Amino acid sequence: MKNFVQKGENLTVPAPADVLSGAGVVLGSIFGIAAGDATSGSPVDLVTEGVFELPKVSALAIAIGDVVYFDNATKLVNKTASGNSKIGVAVAVSANPSASAKVKLVPTI
Repeated sequence: MKNFVQKGENLTVPAPADVLSGAGVVLGSIFGIAAGDATSGSPVDLVTEGVFELPKVSALAIAIGDVVYFDNATKLVNKTASGNSKIGVAVAVSANPSASAKVKLVPTI
C-alpha cells in the first residue's frame, strides 16, 4: 500500500490554543487528549483512542454506557449534545457529585 499514511490512533496537529498534557483538545471534528504540552499553533500529539479519566461537571451522574460530550469552553465532560463535541461513552459510574468520568473515546464521523 503506497497510500497508507499512519494508523491514526495518534495525530499530530497544530494546537488550537495553549494546551497541557492530558487536556482534552477539540480541533474541528477531531477530539483527542494532548500527549504533551504545546503552545498555540505549535504541533501537539493527540491520542484519539483509548480510555481516559477526564474532568466532568461535578453535579452530574453518569452511568456506564452513557454517551458523553466535551464542552470546549469549560473543558468538562457532560451529557449535553447541544453545542458540545461527542467524544465517547462512559465505562464506569460517576456519581453526583464527583470530579471525573472514565471515558472510552469513540472517533467521530
